Amino acid sequence: MASIPQTGHALTQTGQCVDSATEANWPPLPWDEWRQTAATLQLWMQIIGKIRLALATRTNHWWHVTLYPTCRGLTTSPMPYGSRMLQIDFDFLSHRLHLQSSDGQQQSIGLHPITVAEFYRQVMNSLEQLGMPVHIHPMPSEIPDPIPFTQDEEHSAYQLEYAARYWQILLQAEQVFTKFRARFTGKVSPAHLFWGGFDFAVTRFSGRMAPPHASVPHIPDRVVRTAYSHEVSSCGFWPGGPILPEPLFYAYAYPTPAGFEDAPIEPPEAYFHGALGEFILPYEALRAYNDPAGVLLRFLQSTYEAAANLGQWPRSALEADSDDI
Repeated sequence: MASIPQTGHALTQTGQCVDSATEANWPPLPWDEWRQTAATLQLWMQIIGKIRLALATRTNHWWHVTLYPTCRGLTTSPMPYGSRMLQIDFDFLSHRLHLQSSDGQQQSIGLHPITVAEFYRQVMNSLEQLGMPVHIHPMPSEIPDPIPFTQDEEHSAYQLEYAARYWQILLQAEQVFTKFRARFTGKVSPAHLFWGGFDFAVTRFSGRMAPPHASVPHIPDRVVRTAYSHEVSSCGFWPGGPILPEPLFYAYAYPTPAGFEDAPIEPPEAYFHGALGEFILPYEALRAYNDPAGVLLRFLQSTYEAAANLGQWPRSALEADSDDI
């Protein structure tokens, strides 16, 4: 069970105690209170992510399309544009979107309640001002009943506090994901954010090919087949959605080995979600611990070990000696 702090505590949404450091580093993110901001922010990120998709050199498993946490928000990292480079950053401290080129030119857009259509217009105008126009497919990805970016007057919510909380959670998760990633000498992804599914993930690979993945609703088969061309053990953070209306950490294996759902996983609050085929650790349960980072690391390690042992991965050839990290 979660240990109860004796000093400097606050209450979670469920009435559990968390200490002040946890409250600051792992802030509450109640889905009902931030879901409209989350929907708008995901669509804004899709616009920026599609610019990265258009410009970045293609990399295996679609790693070239992702965004990365920074000390102020999220970044595309530098993207080639002819002989110049373009970088686009979400800044969740000043609440602005910064566009900058390698020759020193800059444009900036305020992040506040504006429609997706207006955000799209401002981004494209800023690229024109930089002399870096980019054409993207103006239709959201991985979303049911999508509205073209150019026509979306429905999504316009932006709560500064919740956008900042979401980013803060990504920063904390990245530290844990990076430590977890360092334990693996085989092929492993960066800790990166996929704007299609709005999930922040890190993925380990066994090195073996995987059977063709079944179709996934709202995602083209070619995207799914490329992403899951090899055996994986993957984990990540998801801020909530209609399927599960709460923020959570998840872990799964593809292909799913027999017995995976019955494997012993830490902490005890983690459970296997049959419909999703994933282990779930509710974020609020994690926040109730005095050491969320340590508990999260145990969740990642135990779900990986279940996947690797049951899937007969060559662990001795893939894992780093603890003395080496």
